[in-house]
Amino acid sequence: MLTVVATRSATPHVRALTAADEVQARAAHGRLAADGVEFCLGLDGTESWAAWLDRTERLRMGGSVPPWVPETFVGAFVGPTLVGRLSVRHRLNEELALVGGHIGYVVLPEHRRRGYAGVMMREALRIAREVGLDRVLVTCSDDNHASVRVIETAGGVLEDVVTHPVSGEPKRRYWIALDAPVP
Repeated sequence: MLTVVATRSATPHVRALTAADEVQARAAHGRLAADGVEFCLGLDGTESWAAWLDRTERLRMGGSVPPWVPETFVGAFVGPTLVGRLSVRHRLNEELALVGGHIGYVVLPEHRRRGYAGVMMREALRIAREVGLDRVLVTCSDDNHASVRVIETAGGVLEDVVTHPVSGEPKRRYWIALDAPVP
Protein backbone atom coordinates (compact mmCIF):
# COMPACT_ATOMS: atom_id res chain seq x y z
CA MET A 1 0.00 0.00 0.00
CA LEU A 2 1.33 3.42 -0.95
CA THR A 3 1.24 6.03 1.79
CA VAL A 4 1.20 9.66 0.77
CA VAL A 5 2.73 12.07 3.24
CA ALA A 6 1.60 15.67 2.96
CA THR A 7 4.46 18.13 3.00
CA ARG A 8 4.49 21.88 3.00
CA SER A 9 5.30 23.20 -0.44
CA ALA A 10 8.19 25.51 -1.17
CA THR A 11 7.90 29.12 -0.10
CA PRO A 12 6.63 31.36 -2.87
CA HIS A 13 8.58 34.37 -4.05
CA VAL A 14 7.01 37.46 -5.58
CA ARG A 15 8.08 39.36 -8.66
CA ALA A 16 6.66 41.47 -11.43
CA LEU A 17 5.09 39.53 -14.27
CA THR A 18 7.00 39.43 -17.55
CA ALA A 19 6.32 38.57 -21.17
CA ALA A 20 7.30 34.96 -20.35
CA ASP A 21 4.44 34.73 -17.82
CA GLU A 22 1.66 35.54 -20.27
CA VAL A 23 0.35 31.99 -20.79
CA GLN A 24 0.17 31.16 -17.07
CA ALA A 25 -1.28 34.56 -16.14
CA ARG A 26 -3.95 34.53 -18.82
CA ALA A 27 -4.91 30.96 -17.85
CA ALA A 28 -5.23 32.05 -14.20
CA HIS A 29 -7.24 35.09 -15.28
CA GLY A 30 -9.65 32.91 -17.26
CA ARG A 31 -10.02 30.31 -14.49
CA LEU A 32 -10.89 32.89 -11.84
CA ALA A 33 -13.18 34.94 -14.09
CA ALA A 34 -15.84 32.26 -13.67
CA ASP A 35 -15.80 33.06 -9.92
CA GLY A 36 -16.01 36.81 -10.55
CA VAL A 37 -12.37 37.37 -9.57
CA GLU A 38 -9.88 39.29 -11.69
CA PHE A 39 -6.42 37.79 -11.60
CA CYS A 40 -4.74 40.32 -13.91
CA LEU A 41 -6.41 43.51 -12.75
CA GLY A 42 -7.93 45.44 -15.62
CA LEU A 43 -6.91 42.97 -18.33
CA ASP A 44 -9.57 42.71 -20.98
CA GLY A 45 -9.79 41.05 -24.35
CA THR A 46 -8.77 44.20 -26.24
CA GLU A 47 -5.46 45.00 -24.51
CA SER A 48 -2.25 43.27 -25.54
CA TRP A 49 -0.11 41.60 -22.89
CA ALA A 50 2.68 44.08 -23.58
CA ALA A 51 0.30 47.02 -23.06
CA TRP A 52 -1.00 45.48 -19.82
CA LEU A 53 2.57 44.98 -18.54
CA ASP A 54 3.39 48.58 -19.49
CA ARG A 55 0.36 49.87 -17.57
CA THR A 56 1.27 47.85 -14.46
CA GLU A 57 4.80 49.25 -14.59
CA ARG A 58 3.52 52.84 -14.94
CA LEU A 59 1.27 52.28 -11.93
CA ARG A 60 4.16 50.83 -9.91
CA MET A 61 6.23 53.91 -10.70
CA GLY A 62 3.50 56.11 -9.22
CA GLY A 63 1.53 57.08 -12.28
CA SER A 64 -2.23 57.24 -12.27
CA VAL A 65 -4.07 55.49 -15.05
CA PRO A 66 -7.74 56.23 -14.35
CA PRO A 67 -9.59 54.56 -12.77
CA TRP A 68 -6.48 52.93 -11.23
CA VAL A 69 -4.40 54.40 -8.43
CA PRO A 70 -0.65 53.81 -8.20
CA GLU A 71 -0.03 50.20 -7.19
CA THR A 72 2.57 47.46 -7.16
CA PHE A 73 1.29 44.30 -8.83
CA VAL A 74 3.30 41.08 -8.55
CA GLY A 75 2.86 37.40 -9.14
CA ALA A 76 3.63 34.77 -6.52
CA PHE A 77 5.68 31.88 -7.85
CA VAL A 78 6.84 28.54 -6.51
CA GLY A 79 9.69 27.73 -8.83
CA PRO A 80 8.39 28.59 -12.29
CA THR A 81 4.74 28.02 -11.36
CA LEU A 82 2.43 30.98 -10.85
CA VAL A 83 0.42 30.27 -7.67
CA GLY A 84 -1.16 33.66 -6.98
CA ARG A 85 -0.92 37.41 -7.26
CA LEU A 86 -0.97 40.41 -5.01
CA SER A 87 -1.41 44.11 -5.47
CA VAL A 88 -0.49 46.88 -3.08
CA ARG A 89 -2.24 50.16 -3.76
CA HIS A 90 -0.04 53.13 -2.80
CA ARG A 91 -3.10 55.21 -1.89
CA LEU A 92 -6.84 54.80 -1.70
CA ASN A 93 -9.64 56.33 -3.72
CA GLU A 94 -13.24 56.43 -2.48
CA GLU A 95 -14.11 52.89 -3.62
CA LEU A 96 -10.90 51.34 -2.29
CA ALA A 97 -11.37 53.11 1.04
CA LEU A 98 -14.73 51.38 1.39
CA VAL A 99 -14.27 47.85 0.03
CA GLY A 100 -10.99 47.38 -1.82
CA GLY A 101 -8.26 48.42 0.57
CA HIS A 102 -4.54 48.81 0.04
CA ILE A 103 -3.84 45.09 -0.40
CA GLY A 104 -5.51 42.60 -2.69
CA TYR A 105 -4.37 39.03 -3.15
CA VAL A 106 -5.58 35.74 -4.54
CA VAL A 107 -4.14 32.24 -4.46
CA LEU A 108 -5.19 30.01 -7.34
CA PRO A 109 -7.62 27.31 -6.14
CA GLU A 110 -5.29 24.41 -6.88
CA HIS A 111 -2.59 26.01 -4.69
CA ARG A 112 -4.69 26.91 -1.65
CA ARG A 113 -4.23 25.52 1.87
CA ARG A 114 -0.44 25.55 1.62
CA GLY A 115 0.33 28.75 3.54
CA TYR A 116 0.97 30.81 0.41
CA ALA A 117 -1.51 33.57 1.32
CA GLY A 118 0.32 34.26 4.59
CA VAL A 119 3.65 34.56 2.78
CA MET A 120 2.04 36.83 0.21
CA MET A 121 0.57 39.01 2.96
CA ARG A 122 4.01 39.42 4.57
CA GLU A 123 5.40 40.43 1.17
CA ALA A 124 2.51 42.89 0.70
CA LEU A 125 3.25 44.50 4.05
CA ARG A 126 6.94 44.78 3.13
CA ILE A 127 6.01 46.48 -0.16
CA ALA A 128 3.57 48.79 1.64
CA ARG A 129 6.38 49.93 3.94
CA GLU A 130 8.67 50.48 0.94
CA VAL A 131 6.13 52.79 -0.72
CA GLY A 132 5.82 54.81 2.49
CA LEU A 133 2.58 53.61 4.04
CA ASP A 134 2.34 53.50 7.84
CA ARG A 135 -0.88 51.47 7.96
CA VAL A 136 -2.94 49.58 5.43
CA LEU A 137 -6.58 48.72 4.93
CA VAL A 138 -7.26 45.09 3.97
CA THR A 139 -10.76 43.85 3.20
CA CYS A 140 -12.31 40.46 2.60
CA SER A 141 -15.70 38.84 2.28
CA ASP A 142 -17.33 38.30 5.64
CA ASP A 143 -17.53 34.53 5.03
CA ASN A 144 -13.95 34.10 3.74
CA HIS A 145 -12.57 32.45 6.86
CA ALA A 146 -9.18 31.71 5.28
CA SER A 147 -8.61 35.41 4.49
CA VAL A 148 -9.85 36.42 7.93
CA ARG A 149 -7.14 34.15 9.45
CA VAL A 150 -4.43 35.54 7.17
CA ILE A 151 -5.37 39.16 7.89
CA GLU A 152 -5.70 38.68 11.64
CA THR A 153 -2.43 36.72 11.84
CA ALA A 154 -0.75 39.66 10.09
CA GLY A 155 -2.00 42.00 12.82
CA GLY A 156 -5.28 43.10 11.26
CA VAL A 157 -7.69 44.84 13.59
CA LEU A 158 -11.32 44.69 12.51
CA GLU A 159 -12.81 48.15 12.08
CA ASP A 160 -16.24 47.19 10.78
CA VAL A 161 -18.28 45.16 8.33
CA VAL A 162 -19.80 47.12 5.44
CA THR A 163 -22.10 46.27 2.57
CA HIS A 164 -20.48 46.23 -0.86
CA PRO A 165 -22.31 48.94 -2.84
CA VAL A 166 -22.63 46.80 -6.00
CA SER A 167 -22.91 43.17 -4.86
CA GLY A 168 -24.59 43.79 -1.51
CA GLU A 169 -22.11 41.34 0.01
CA PRO A 170 -20.84 42.00 3.56
CA LYS A 171 -17.14 42.96 3.56
CA ARG A 172 -14.86 42.97 6.60
CA ARG A 173 -12.50 45.97 6.87
CA TYR A 174 -9.23 45.56 8.78
CA TRP A 175 -6.39 47.97 9.50
CA ILE A 176 -2.83 46.75 9.92
CA ALA A 177 -0.26 49.11 11.48
CA LEU A 178 3.11 48.86 9.76
CA ASP A 179 5.22 50.06 12.67
CA ALA A 180 5.37 46.57 14.19
CA PRO A 181 7.52 43.73 12.84
CA VAL A 182 5.80 41.51 10.28
CA PRO A 183 4.77 38.21 11.95
